[in-house]
Amino acid sequence: MPALQIGAIYRHREFYSDPATGELLPKFFLVLAHTPGDDIVARLLTSQAHGRRESPPCFHGDPYPGYYLGVLGGPLGSKSWLDLRFLGDLDDAAAAGQVRRGVLAEALRLPAAALRPVLECVAGANDTTRLQARSIRDQLASMN
Repeated sequence: MPALQIGAIYRHREFYSDPATGELLPKFFLVLAHTPGDDIVARLLTSQAHGRRESPPCFHGDPYPGYYLGVLGGPLGSKSWLDLRFLGDLDDAAAAGQVRRGVLAEALRLPAAALRPVLECVAGANDTTRLQARSIRDQLASMN
């Protein structure tokens, strides 16, 4: 069984370092699918609007392609967008180790009805690779 669950939003407590202080800072990401090689297809979340659209929720244009998720609640109390720009696949074994060490923790899950349009949007995004799109579409087919 894969370490990270599809439809779950995880908090990575040490995702990037602050350029000014070097302090490791957290980031949230959504798990979209698993590849045939058990890598994890995911996209980052952001609360920074920077001109991102809310309507329609799925936007593939410039300057920031994204999917508007709204206010999800819990630790995500601000408006959130899924960033549709490229993110390399995550290694499942490495993620499992990060879960065991407490670096990665599940924050919340999207219900299937909310996840479907997100998957459709990401599968059609310009920066989604063919393998990622195929894996996402396979996930969509398994949900029907």
